[in-house]
Amino acid sequence: MRLERIPWDATGAPSEAALRSRLEAEGFGVFCWRDEAGATYTAHAHDHDESLWVVDGEITFGAAGGELRLGPGDRLMLPRGTVHTAKAGPHGATYLIGERG
Repeated sequence: MRLERIPWDATGAPSEAALRSRLEAEGFGVFCWRDEAGATYTAHAHDHDESLWVVDGEITFGAAGGELRLGPGDRLMLPRGTVHTAKAGPHGATYLIGERG
């Protein structure tokens, strides 16, 4: 599974409310998550599709030997079963997690 950064596609900085609204319109259940600086998640997978959208800070995801750093406005789609890791940046990360199916 190759990770792909999906940048914010509208003008101006995205607000948490705008990101949440878009995820909900796509059928995701949404909650906000905050990781402290350097927080790490070892390799794991989920039994549902996820969409992660960064509100503030940065976080790096790894999968299939590659890494992808996300910052404010960046989005990542993780189809169910995708084995991945994550590490929050030096100032932590706040992001919305959308779960579906």
